[in-house]
Amino acid sequence: MVDFMLSDANVSTKLDFCCQLFWRLYGENCRRQRKGREMARVRYVPNSELAETQAALNGRLLEERKVPTGNIFLALANAPAILNDFLTYANAVRAADISPKLREMAILTVGYCTDSEYEIVHHHSHGLKAGLTEEQFHAIRHFETSDLFNEEEKAVMAFAKDSTLNVDVSDEVWNDVAKFLSEKQLVELAINVAWYNSGVRLMGALKIDLEDSYKK
Repeated sequence: MVDFMLSDANVSTKLDFCCQLFWRLYGENCRRQRKGREMARVRYVPNSELAETQAALNGRLLEERKVPTGNIFLALANAPAILNDFLTYANAVRAADISPKLREMAILTVGYCTDSEYEIVHHHSHGLKAGLTEEQFHAIRHFETSDLFNEEEKAVMAFAKDSTLNVDVSDEVWNDVAKFLSEKQLVELAINVAWYNSGVRLMGALKIDLEDSYKK
């Protein structure tokens, strides 16, 4: 009788161990399946909900941004007052005096330097519209050794790269780009680079998903 009871206890212990092992392996498998298709860390507030709770903000998104509304904006809509000011500031940054082509080169440099798929993919069409060729778009990652860019374009991208990776822009990089831009344009360039760096960090922190319409 004692041997039988001990045997039952051993079986129970083994069953508990097997159950624990199963759930641990199951959890690891689920994590592996999720890897590569990360889900956002915050809820995407749908336009239908915004239309009821933040009608003016929703109107701005539909009027000022692409439709359907990008995931970055739907995520930031969890903080509607900040998103509203975010849009205002973004519009001011986009209205800069610096040429759209140089601006997009700087933005894409930020994207490539930070490996931000979201930023790179979203600014592909913007870059082409601003005058970039498809070859230039793909060459920005290695602009220093490319013969597709002139001296001014390389100076702008060097500024964007130095500011993104090192924060403190070197005198050499600054002096090179200052040969081509006015002080107003230099400040605008610095603001654009800083602004899109902040966007990359928001997307990284919140794990913003690339929209299906942008996926190849």
